Amino acid sequence: MGTLLSAVAVLAVAHALVNRVGAALYVPVCVAAAAVLVLVARRAGVTWDELGMGRSSVRRGLRWGLVLVGAVVVGYAVALAVPFTREAFVDRRVAGLSGAELLHRVFVRVPFGTVLLEEVAFRGVLWAVIRRRWGTGWATAGSSVLFGLWHIVPSRGLTRSNAAVEAVFGSGGTGVALSVGAAVVGTALAGVLFCELRRRSGSLIPPVALHCALNGAGYTLAWLAVRAG
Repeated sequence: MGTLLSAVAVLAVAHALVNRVGAALYVPVCVAAAAVLVLVARRAGVTWDELGMGRSSVRRGLRWGLVLVGAVVVGYAVALAVPFTREAFVDRRVAGLSGAELLHRVFVRVPFGTVLLEEVAFRGVLWAVIRRRWGTGWATAGSSVLFGLWHIVPSRGLTRSNAAVEAVFGSGGTGVALSVGAAVVGTALAGVLFCELRRRSGSLIPPVALHCALNGAGYTLAWLAVRAG
């Protein structure tokens, strides 16, 4: 229980920092937090295999990861090509990004910031620590609920930045609350999927690959959609 509380405390501090620091410090803070979480788990005796970082599962994880990335790219491309779903990609948060800024976000900020911290935390450390004490079901449920709650702060601006979200939920206080609730539920369900990928493959590579593809390709297609519109 002490290891779990320590991990949650590290995450709470990291959450406060990543939602306040500027772009220049975002990745260093995420990398540092991920390293501290791994250190906490390892000092408690959690093995590399339990964390999904063992050598024995690398090849299988890479195979799963390649398939998942390909599926995301194809799915996003189809959604962007269909007028009915294209509006969902129009995100004002990426409208002002230059090409260089987009590349930095896709190849640096997303994989070494967002994805590294979230996957190490929720599908690595928390999943392993909870699973040790209460089993796989509770590990998946607990880490996924925490993953959903992690997204409360960053989802508060969804109705302002995404026209499709605003059209569904509205732009007032109620709309913001509903969109945040939907984001929390949606990310918690995504967390369940990521946990299942981690369980079946025995590796963190598949959820990392899927997470990178969803975020990175999402930013890229949103950037293209804004310019096409």
